[in-house]
Amino acid sequence: MVKAADRAKNPARSSVWLEKRAARSGGGPAGLDRDRIVAASVRMLDEEGLAKLSMRKLATELGVTAMSLYWYVDTKDDIIEYALDTCYGEIDLAAVDAAGDWRQRIRTLALAYRRMLVRHPWMSPCAGQYLNIGPHAIAVGSEIQAAIRDTGLPIGRQPSAMSAVFQFVYGYGTIEAQFGRSAADAGMSQDDFYTDSIKAFREDEQFLDALEGMGDILDERQSHGSVSAIWDRDFDYALDVLVAGIEVMVERQRDEE
Repeated sequence: MVKAADRAKNPARSSVWLEKRAARSGGGPAGLDRDRIVAASVRMLDEEGLAKLSMRKLATELGVTAMSLYWYVDTKDDIIEYALDTCYGEIDLAAVDAAGDWRQRIRTLALAYRRMLVRHPWMSPCAGQYLNIGPHAIAVGSEIQAAIRDTGLPIGRQPSAMSAVFQFVYGYGTIEAQFGRSAADAGMSQDDFYTDSIKAFREDEQFLDALEGMGDILDERQSHGSVSAIWDRDFDYALDVLVAGIEVMVERQRDEE
């Protein structure tokens, strides 16, 4: 059994995907397996967030004792890593392969990644905390690398292009997910939450000077009448800007050769 204290001694090498777990003797609890544990953990994380996930609460959700979970996992971190990789498995890689050239594959991957982050708001804080080297995460990463490789950028520039696109998607999806969570916690639709918050901002006298330079932007955004329409429109255009930027850099590289 791997203990949290053991992982703390070497955090850079700590991952459920790297550890060799000894098989348990005998049989595990009837009707329980790792897939069922992970599916329940994803549901709980989606509903309540990272802070409220515990082995005790997860066991209660599954109708078993907390000790029963240890037949299949050693720590809560194991469960989170398995849950992360399960969510990466939601990205339809067949659709990416069928998308066409590198531009369309990048767009398909970026949109799928954004939607995954929005469905699972708890994922964003885990990005730098865990290695994300499960089979689904590696498969997604390989598709991203293949799409960027096909741009024609030299190898030394490909990581930068990946960062430009997919760190943008990570940030965008994170903000979109947290906004949705805030609206839900307030018991409001995203449209009502946005309208009410902007109204409060614009009516507060301390922000009058700042509003002089952004009033037209706020008016334009509110003219769409739907927060989801704003999210989609801004994301699509920003992604077009990034793809166009890659095209420019590829051409520049060719001119320099």
